[in-house]
Amino acid sequence: MNDVFYQIHKPKILVVDDIIQNVELLKAFLLPMDYHIETSFDGEDALAKTESFQPDLILLDVMLPKVDGYEVCKKLKSDEKTRHIMIIMITALSELENELLGIEVGADDYLTKPFNRMLLGARIKSLLKTKYYNDQLEKAETVISSLALSVEAKDPYTEGHCERLSKYSMLLGQRLKLSPPYIKALNSGGILHDIGKIGISDTILLKQGPLDEKERKIMNKHSEIGENICKPLHSLKLVLPIIRHHHERLDGTGYPDGLKGDEIPVTARILQIVDIYDALITKRPYKPAFSQEKVFQIMDSEIDKGWWDKEIFDEFKEMTHNKDWTENPPIVKVQSE
Repeated sequence: MNDVFYQIHKPKILVVDDIIQNVELLKAFLLPMDYHIETSFDGEDALAKTESFQPDLILLDVMLPKVDGYEVCKKLKSDEKTRHIMIIMITALSELENELLGIEVGADDYLTKPFNRMLLGARIKSLLKTKYYNDQLEKAETVISSLALSVEAKDPYTEGHCERLSKYSMLLGQRLKLSPPYIKALNSGGILHDIGKIGISDTILLKQGPLDEKERKIMNKHSEIGENICKPLHSLKLVLPIIRHHHERLDGTGYPDGLKGDEIPVTARILQIVDIYDALITKRPYKPAFSQEKVFQIMDSEIDKGWWDKEIFDEFKEMTHNKDWTENPPIVKVQSE
């Protein structure tokens, strides 16, 4: 094939069927297309082969020994490491409920035997391209996240800050019953919220004393810079409001847009609560690490000024007072030198 996609990446396909003649038929069909082919004859082996072979796509029979195809698909699609593998279920079961079950367990396509070869070939090619582009997006996100962590690494006092924010905001989002896409956005937002600081001079970023007015205006640009860095990636669409608006205040005195109240996205309001908490409870160049009691006193006073969301803060306080948090708080305090 002369497609650029196949020049860059030779896809790997795992063929799973308990009937050897079916496996050989599919292999004979696929080999001229220049794919890497691996085979398996039962569900248990298919799961093991997936781990070792790491296929881009699986042609999966339903009626398999040991573990059936539905269960194989369900397990792979529920695992973070394998959920992006494309799965086409190919089966003699033609009832509508069988196809619906395949969709429910996460199959990307469902064909009944006997299948049309041209149709199967077109669907394989389409799904492999989707897999490739999804992988490229994930790599781009990884690079951006690495850039964000490199900004954090410049300052030893903020070590672990981004990871803690990801954890805290996800826990708080779950407590507030946000839907999974927004929980995922909070996870990424914790890492990426300050990525715009990569565009701020180190003389300002690492200044030991307070910033003057000019320096503060430059520093305040980091949320807009961060949004512009991440905007090209559609996969970060729900993260952009967190990056741009996590320094807004409910009374409209925040930046960059002076939003008020519910104009501020709930995900940004969640992240700003945990961001302030982590900044206060850890040691920084301009302050010692405060006790949790003092942190909450400070934050309560700022809520009285109309800065932060009281309902979200109250939920956060409840969350930090549970037994797991009290006995093993997910805090990594920066030690004094």
